[in-house]
Amino acid sequence: MSEKRPKVLAISSGGGHWVQLLRLRPAFEGCDVIYATVREGYREDVGQAEFRLIPDSNRWNKQALVRSAIAIFLLLLRERPEVVITTGAAPGYFAVRLGKWLGARVIWLDSVANAEEFSMSGVKSGGFVDLWLTQWPHLAGEGGPRFYGSVL
Repeated sequence: MSEKRPKVLAISSGGGHWVQLLRLRPAFEGCDVIYATVREGYREDVGQAEFRLIPDSNRWNKQALVRSAIAIFLLLLRERPEVVITTGAAPGYFAVRLGKWLGARVIWLDSVANAEEFSMSGVKSGGFVDLWLTQWPHLAGEGGPRFYGSVL
């Protein structure tokens, strides 16, 4: 009898968010992982793992935000992951909000770059996630993210 492997959607925007998400790969051992991000060139970073391209977006381009949200919603409907994990930013926000609505467990790992304050997307997502993590012990607290050590 084979054991069912959890399906994980690991999603982020580009740049440092993507680099940090890739550093979590050892944590996904034993899972079926789908990586999703905003640049086709990142496909080679995940080897044989599933890869999905999503539209890039940010808070200054409302049309791009809508396109990104729709694409992420459709991705979630198609893939039905049990877990959604993100390091941010806008694509991660949509993924955790919509993933939670569809019944997935959701995890937000705030960027290591946010050493003095939480990211805006992290703050907006914090009340909806099952686990909110920070890389910095002084940012952890009641009602905020938890610190379990610097994992990135």
